[in-house]
Amino acid sequence: MATQDRNVPLDKIRNIGIIAHIDAGKTTTTERILYYTGKSYKIGEVHEGAAVMDWMDQERERGITIVSAATTTFWKDFRINLIDTPGHVDFTAEVERSLRVLDGAVTVLDAEEGVQSQSETVWRQADKYKVPRICFINKMDKLGADFEKTVQSIVDKLGASPIVLGFPIGREQDFRGIYHLLEQKSYIWSGEELGAKFDVKDEIPQGLEDAVKRYREQLVEKIAETDDKLLEKYLNGQEISNDELKTALRGAVIAYKVVPIFAGSALRNKGVQPLLDAVVDYLPAPLDIKEVKGLNPKSNIEEVRQLTPEESFAGFAFKVQIDPHVGKLTYVRIYSGKMTSGSYAYNSTKEIRERVGRLLLMHANNREEIKEAYSGEIVAVVGFKDTSTGDTLCDESKPILLEKITFPEPVISLAIEPKTKSDQEKLGLSLKKLMDEDPTFTVKTDHETGQTIISGVGELQLEVKVETMKREFGVQANVGAPQVAYKETISEAAQGEGKYIRQTGGRGQYGHCFLRIEPLGRGEGFDFVNAIKGGAIPQEFIPSVEKGVRETLDKGVLLGYPVTDLKATLYDGTYHDVDSSDIAFKIAGSMAFQAAAKKANLKLLEPIMKVEVTTPEEFMGTIIGDLSSKRAQIVGSSERGNVRIILASVPLAELSGYATTLRSMSQGRAIPYIEPSHYEEVPQNIVQAMLAKSTFTGRITAQ
Repeated sequence: MATQDRNVPLDKIRNIGIIAHIDAGKTTTTERILYYTGKSYKIGEVHEGAAVMDWMDQERERGITIVSAATTTFWKDFRINLIDTPGHVDFTAEVERSLRVLDGAVTVLDAEEGVQSQSETVWRQADKYKVPRICFINKMDKLGADFEKTVQSIVDKLGASPIVLGFPIGREQDFRGIYHLLEQKSYIWSGEELGAKFDVKDEIPQGLEDAVKRYREQLVEKIAETDDKLLEKYLNGQEISNDELKTALRGAVIAYKVVPIFAGSALRNKGVQPLLDAVVDYLPAPLDIKEVKGLNPKSNIEEVRQLTPEESFAGFAFKVQIDPHVGKLTYVRIYSGKMTSGSYAYNSTKEIRERVGRLLLMHANNREEIKEAYSGEIVAVVGFKDTSTGDTLCDESKPILLEKITFPEPVISLAIEPKTKSDQEKLGLSLKKLMDEDPTFTVKTDHETGQTIISGVGELQLEVKVETMKREFGVQANVGAPQVAYKETISEAAQGEGKYIRQTGGRGQYGHCFLRIEPLGRGEGFDFVNAIKGGAIPQEFIPSVEKGVRETLDKGVLLGYPVTDLKATLYDGTYHDVDSSDIAFKIAGSMAFQAAAKKANLKLLEPIMKVEVTTPEEFMGTIIGDLSSKRAQIVGSSERGNVRIILASVPLAELSGYATTLRSMSQGRAIPYIEPSHYEEVPQNIVQAMLAKSTFTGRITAQ
C-alpha cells in the first residue's frame, strides 16, 4: 500500500473492532471484510485453519482467536483500521484493551443462539468506554436461525435500542439476502461465488410486505425520536427524506442512543457489503469523537486534546507484542498530533522518555514501514523499552495522562519449573516477555517452596502461555496441576503490638509499634494510614513499618494466601536513639500485623465463577444435580429454541475438569461457558479441612 493512500482526511477514517461471543463468527466476518476490501486475494477459513487474522499456529490449530489482530484496509475511499478480538473469556483483556482505543464496534451475534453470556460481557465492556456499535446477526443460514427473536434478546438482555436496517430475506437454507429498510432496496446474492455478486432491486420480496412495512414505520419513528426537527415533521405527518433520516441516524448512533441491526451469513458470503457501508455511514470518525480528556500529571487539572494532527501529540499504548523478527512491538492509538520515526516520545505514566525506532502499519502479522503516523491512526512502534499496556505517550512540553485500563484479577495459578539447567535462564526471560504482553498474566516466586507460580484468569489462558513458551521461546517446562487463587481477609477490627529487640554486644536492634486493623469492602484492596502523633516513631521509620506489613500481607497468615480488603493504621510506638533501624521497624510492623490479624477473625475467600450450561432438555436434571453437588447456587434457567440454559454461581475449586465431566454426562451435547464473577467466603468446614491438611503436610502449622 503506497504511503499517500494513508493520507485520507480524518472524517474518512474508521477505527473499529469486531466483538462477540465465542463461535459467533467474528473472525469469519473479518476475513470477508478483508476479501471484499481487496486486502486478501483469497478467503481464509477458520475451520480450515487458514484465517489471515488468526496467524498464530495455536490459533489455527484450536480454531479460536487468542490475540487481537490489527489491520488497515480501504472501502470506497474510506480507511478502516480493524481489530479482530478474541471471543473466549480467558482472553477478555484483549477485548478490554481493544475497546479502550476504538471509536466504534461491530457486534456479531449468532442468529440461532441470540445474545449469549460473552456477548453480554463484551457489550458491557463497550458500554464502559461508550463505544457506538452496529449489530450483525450472523449465521442466518443456520438451522434454527431466528432473526426477530435475536433482535428481542438484544432489547431484553442488553437493554439496547435496536433499529432494524437490514431485514433478512428467507432463513436457514432459504436465506438469500437482505432488504435495506432505509434505502428501500433488496440485496439478493446469487449463488456462492464468494458473494461479490449481488443484485439490488427496488421491489419488496414476496411475502415480506407486512414485516417490511412494520419495521420501516418503526425505523422512521425511532430515528425521528432522536431529533427534535424530525420529530416535529413526523408528528405533523410530513414526509421525511432518506437523507434526513440517514443524517439523524448517524448522529443517534454516535451519541449511542440506537444500535443499527443487519443480518447476513459471513460463511456463505452474504450481507457483508451492506455491513461495510453501514460502518462507513454510521460509525464515528475520529473527528466525531472531537476530543479526548486526561489529567495533567503535574497539576492534576483536566487537559483536553482535539483529535487533529495540528494538536500536540498524545497517544495510548494498548498492547505489547513480542515479535520473533523485530522484538518488542508496542501498539499505539494516536489521538492527537503526530509521531515520527527516529524521534522521542514522553511516557507520562512512567515519567520516562522513549525512543521511537520504527513505525509499522500492521496487517495481521505482515507489516509496512512508515515514516510518520498521524492522529486517528493505530500503528505499531519498534524501539520502546519500558512502555507497557495502558501507558500514555505524549509531548514532553505538554504532558497528559489518559484513563488507564482496568483488568480482571487472576483467579487460577499453577507451578512451573524448567526441565533442564539450560531452560532455567530462558524460563525467566520468556515469562517476563509474556507478562509484558498480557496484563492478566502474573508470575511470582513462592519463597517457602522456591517454586515459580504463574497466574491468570482461566485454564485455557495458562495452557496457551505454556505452549507459547515451548514454541516461541524454546523453553521446556514441567507444569503442576492448576491451583485456585484463594485470598485471606479479616472480618473484625483488632489491634496488635510488635516489639523487636536484639542485643548482640555493640549496637542492638530496637523497633516497637502498635497497629489497628479493620475490614474494608470486597475488592477495595489495602490501605495504610500513618496516625503517629508527637514523634512517637521518627518519620523515617514509618515506610519500614508499612513495608513489613505489606510483605506479611503477601505471605498470608491463615493458610499462606495473600491478605486483602483491610485498612491498617499505625497509631503508636517507641524507639531507641541508637538501636532503632529500618530493619527493626520492618520486623516490628510484620509482628504487629500478625498479632492483630490473629485476633481479627480471619476468613478465607475463594473465586466464584459464573457458569452457563446450554443443554438439550433431557440432560437438564442430571446437570443441575451435578452442579448442586459442587456447592453451586442455581441462579435460574431459560429456554432458547429446543435447548435449555442453566445459570449458576459455582466455586472455582469445584470446577476442575468440568468440561470433560459435562461432556460424558450429556453425550457431548451440552456446552459450558465459565467466567470469573466475584470472591466469596469459603464455608468454615472446608477451611478446617484445608487447615488440617496443611498441618499434616507440615507446610504450615495452623494458627
